[in-house]
Amino acid sequence: MQEKKKKRLLTLFFFFYIIVLIKLVIFKYPWDYLMGIVKTWEKGVILEGLSTANFTLGKSIRMYIRYYPRLNGFQNLFGNILAFIPFGYLLPLCFGQCRSWWRVLLWSLILVLGIEFFQLFSAFGAFDVDDILLNTLGAMVGYFVYKIFFGKKRKKQEAPTT
Repeated sequence: MQEKKKKRLLTLFFFFYIIVLIKLVIFKYPWDYLMGIVKTWEKGVILEGLSTANFTLGKSIRMYIRYYPRLNGFQNLFGNILAFIPFGYLLPLCFGQCRSWWRVLLWSLILVLGIEFFQLFSAFGAFDVDDILLNTLGAMVGYFVYKIFFGKKRKKQEAPTT
C-alpha cells in the first residue's frame, strides 16, 4: 500500500511540474500583457509569428554562444536543457510503459512541439527549432540519469545471493 501512495504522490508531483513548466515557458509574462496579446489575435498575428520564427537548426544556439554575455546565453542555452531534465526523469518513474528511451523521446517531442506550436500561433512566445532540440536533449539527459540510477538499483535487486 505504501508503494501505491508513493507512486500517486510522485505522479501528482509530475503533473505539478508540467503545470509549472508551462507557466514558466508559455505564460511567463504578466497576465495584463498576455491579455493584451490575446486582444490582437487575428490572422496577421499568426503570419507575424511565422515571420519571426526560427526554422534554422543551430541559428539561435550560435547566436547565444556568439553574444553570450549580452543575451544571457547561459540562461537561454542551459535553461532550455535544465527545464526538461525532470520530465525525462519523472516520466518513466511515474508511467511504467514509458521506460524505454524512444518513448521518453516521443513524449518529450510531443510536449515540446505542443509548446512551440502554441507559441507560434498565440504570440505568447517565439517558435524556435533550437528550443525543440535543447528541450528534447534535456528530457533525454533526465532519462539517462533515471536509467543510471534505477539500472543500478535493479541490478542490485536481481543479483544472486550466495
